Amino acid sequence: MGWEALEQAVTGCARCGLCASRTQTVFGTGDRAASLMVVGEAPGAEEDRQGLPFVGRAGQLLNAMLRSVGFAREQVYIANVLKCRPPRNRDPEPAEAEQCLPYLRRQIELVAPRALLCVGRIAAQNLLGTDANLGNLRGQVLRLGGTPVVVTYHPAYLLRTPAHKRRAWDDLRLARSLVDIGDGA
Repeated sequence: MGWEALEQAVTGCARCGLCASRTQTVFGTGDRAASLMVVGEAPGAEEDRQGLPFVGRAGQLLNAMLRSVGFAREQVYIANVLKCRPPRNRDPEPAEAEQCLPYLRRQIELVAPRALLCVGRIAAQNLLGTDANLGNLRGQVLRLGGTPVVVTYHPAYLLRTPAHKRRAWDDLRLARSLVDIGDGA
């Protein structure tokens, strides 16, 4: 499935009950040939309204985080595990994530990034198929197939817990180094 067919499949998806409560799907945004792909967990209220990932306060912080390591938002591809907003921003249920993961995996195949940055425990656990906690996942290079994966804190968490921004900065620099290695730098 190419980009157009994949986006149409997501737009018309009714694999789980989230389709009944969504305003619209949130497919993804950015450079479809990006060297870095950012993966979050699920759309929030503002994302559901606009149809774009990371557009609220957490999105503003994500943009600043990316800029801090030399990426404009337009230079990366951003997607979520879930393509529809869970009610009241609750955590995605395992069955919901299972239904959406094939869409995300195909997005990753199409982008073919040099590195993936998972923001938050839920995104990392679902994408990597693990139940390890965030503390055990971050600070190292993991793999999804042959693609290096760096896990860091979700920007919404960092808004509530700014003391962890330094650790997130370290994770971002690690992700940047993986992209640079892929560039031959």
